[in-house]
Amino acid sequence: MSLRSIMRELKELKDGIGNMSKRGDQSKLWRSRTRSHVAPDEAPLESQLSEQSPWANLPPELLLDIIQRVEESETAWPARAVVVFCAAVCRSWREITKEIVKTPEQCGRLTFPISLKQPGPRESPIQCYIRRDRTSSTYLLFYGLVPSEGESDKLLLAARKVRRATCTDFVISLVADDFSRASNTYVGKIRSNFLGTKFTVYDSQPPCDSIIQSTARPSRRFHSKQVPPRLPACNYSIGTVTYELNVLRTRGPRRMHCILHSIPVSAIQEGGTAPTPSALPQSLDEQFSPLHSSKGKELIVDTISPSIRATPVFSPGSREPLALKNKAPRWHEQLQCWCLNFKGRVTVASVKNFQLVAAVEPSHNVSPEEQEKVILQFGKIGRDIFTMDYRYPLSAFQAFAISLSCFDTKPACE
Repeated sequence: MSLRSIMRELKELKDGIGNMSKRGDQSKLWRSRTRSHVAPDEAPLESQLSEQSPWANLPPELLLDIIQRVEESETAWPARAVVVFCAAVCRSWREITKEIVKTPEQCGRLTFPISLKQPGPRESPIQCYIRRDRTSSTYLLFYGLVPSEGESDKLLLAARKVRRATCTDFVISLVADDFSRASNTYVGKIRSNFLGTKFTVYDSQPPCDSIIQSTARPSRRFHSKQVPPRLPACNYSIGTVTYELNVLRTRGPRRMHCILHSIPVSAIQEGGTAPTPSALPQSLDEQFSPLHSSKGKELIVDTISPSIRATPVFSPGSREPLALKNKAPRWHEQLQCWCLNFKGRVTVASVKNFQLVAAVEPSHNVSPEEQEKVILQFGKIGRDIFTMDYRYPLSAFQAFAISLSCFDTKPACE
């Protein structure tokens, strides 16, 4: 049997399980209306149906070979969706798929939702682009070089800008139609101060290998019994983005500094590693798809502050947090503007364009080559289209949050 036919049958199997589950729910409702006691009262669960399928009884060696071939052949989206289908067949398929699929740092590819929280590759960056919608104040992060004509690019993250009296919030979600913090698609947010000069990045899950010290009590919620047990209940501060004040109103690019509390500076040293989460704190990782349905949500209202101000404190053996700074541009006499080498990824001059490199001291023992590496690059290519390229040790979520800070008004910095 060819690989294509196997994947076609897997898709049909997955669709069939969903249809059987729906028919089971409908039959259960019909039996409750007619008060019939002939059939069983409960419909079989989807997991039970999948475990009873013939695909769940394949020999482990054969199953491992099939999934390895699928993972190696489908390297780009949307074709890589078949890897997600393999993980959705049953529990045994899921466990083997999780073992085979590597992190973005190792393979340079994004597959499951947890990949958005894991560091990018060390060599070549992951190239994405952001589409801004001015009417709805939303920002969509897609996986790809530039927008395609068929609009079939993979949506990674979405954000909505929410203006408040004293600050501005960018709420980040896995879907473009649900930005509720009570939803299981909530990923985090970034919040500005009153002047728009300092932004705090919040994550829905605590940083890896760190001790969280909270200075505020947890927020209470209504309908707590309806909340899934792994639903994130608070935000954790993982970093800050600061823009220098332009008091003299001199012309020039913005000057920004980033402090990432969740990443130690030792991550960019020789032999260092960045914290890599292995699972999301909610049921998203079990669904194995960055695009989820928002059906069945329950509205939950916070009665106190929407965030918990928490600062991660690394263990005694770890180093200080990683600091980033924007790469200084050079003045071009002929063009009469500030220029940076974006290697063709940025085509429109804008005050929002920037490149971030590591801000280290000689005592950190970071090689000159590592200091010159551009960790995050952001720039404009159209009226509402921006490119975003990131690499190790940043994740897609961290890079997207830092890039969102450019879209807020900063009259004191320009």
